Amino acid sequence: MSMVAATARIHSSAVIGEGCRIGEYCVIEQDVVMGSNCVLEPYVYLKRWTTLGDNNEVSAGTVLGTDPLDKAFTGERSYLRIGSGNKIREHYTISRGTKPESATVIGDGNYVMTSGHIAHDCRIGNNTVICSCALVAGYVEVEDQAFISGGVVIHQHSKIGRLAMIGGNTRVNLDAPPYFLYSGFDIEPAGLNMVGLKRAGVGLADIQKLKQAYQLLFRAGLRLEEALARIECEIDSEHARHLVSFVRSSRRGICRRS
Repeated sequence: MSMVAATARIHSSAVIGEGCRIGEYCVIEQDVVMGSNCVLEPYVYLKRWTTLGDNNEVSAGTVLGTDPLDKAFTGERSYLRIGSGNKIREHYTISRGTKPESATVIGDGNYVMTSGHIAHDCRIGNNTVICSCALVAGYVEVEDQAFISGGVVIHQHSKIGRLAMIGGNTRVNLDAPPYFLYSGFDIEPAGLNMVGLKRAGVGLADIQKLKQAYQLLFRAGLRLEEALARIECEIDSEHARHLVSFVRSSRRGICRRS
């Protein structure tokens, strides 16, 4: 059985899984689906067409499934889909998609800290960390295990790669390839994300190969296509292949300034 505070308001059509705890003054609208063993602290608001998986924890004052902050939005049905095992802390907002039947998608195991926003049509992977006061604009994609520090602002349509780390107060206006550390007012490369790589269990041999790839991509003075060709030719690793694929698929262009 779920535990629901007397002051909570839950629409009769909402689906609430087993073992949930719903705090004082929470509001859950129609067409919301929440999995099992979720915790909503007081004053959480789940808006229409929001879906949560199992074992999510949502802290006080958070609103999930808000209408997009987009002048193109015309009010039709769109979705927010959140996976399982996420922790979303106080005073946070996440919007639904803009176009009819579109969706904002959050994966599993993410830790989203306080007082920020994830905008419409974003794709957030698994096991990311998004620190306090970070602002993620529309259509942004964040790959698994990325770390976004406090006060970061991410321009719409930007992409952040797997196990990348964005330093505090950085403005992300270009794509950030995976595995590396970025800082500066306008994003620029600053080495490997050594802490993240080691925590993820990436071995020393693979880290050495990523160091070589970093030198070719950012320090050797090569044209981008030449750097990618040399990485493909000289570095045989799964991580290097993912790096090259990420760069080649970039629509905004990657940050190379240093």
